[in-house]
Amino acid sequence: MAVALPMESNPETMSKYLHYLGVSDKWRMVDVIGLEGEALSWVPRPVLAVILLFPMSDAYEKHRATQEIEFEKKKEQTPIDIFHLKQVMSDICGTVALVHSIANNTHKIDLKEDGLLQKYLDNAKGLDSAAKGALLENTTALFNVYKEIVASETTGGGHEEEPVSNHFVTFVHKDGKLYELDGRKTMPIGHGPSTPETLLEDAAKVCREFIERESGNICFNVVALVPAE
Repeated sequence: MAVALPMESNPETMSKYLHYLGVSDKWRMVDVIGLEGEALSWVPRPVLAVILLFPMSDAYEKHRATQEIEFEKKKEQTPIDIFHLKQVMSDICGTVALVHSIANNTHKIDLKEDGLLQKYLDNAKGLDSAAKGALLENTTALFNVYKEIVASETTGGGHEEEPVSNHFVTFVHKDGKLYELDGRKTMPIGHGPSTPETLLEDAAKVCREFIERESGNICFNVVALVPAE
């Protein structure tokens, strides 16, 4: 079983992690400094994925339970090629979010054939969400890379980890819709129509809804997967 460090919502470290896993350096993570208007226009395009860090609260847990019941009742079909994995361990949501970001954009992102992430994706083919999660949990090398990166960047004082009460989710575009990929949910959650061009704005709208549910909590951060140049 892997032993993981909780991930920081730090785009520089996240980018380095992805590159070590075999993602082309033509892509990187950047901060999204605001969720409306001009702040969104500063984010490089195209945006392939948006990752939200938010506090896991009673409001989140209540909404998650209600949301999953509603989606079960609707029997809403999700695209068969959308990659969703269930989170098994409590401290790996950052890695899960990054895997969701890349795995749903392999048609646009080059991965090293012998890279750790490509090997994981090859082994995950044909598995359901729970089995993908179990496979990730046992892919120790993926988590060791992040620990090595953190150790190399730490100079005294130790690594300041995100509190484990925080959680990452990913938003991607697939087949004309915006999907939320949360390792703590049993299925991808559809949030209505979207396009590759409007992914950031559509995801920002859902992120604002997360913030509104938390009544004053400011522990939120948003990053996006974008071109390096």
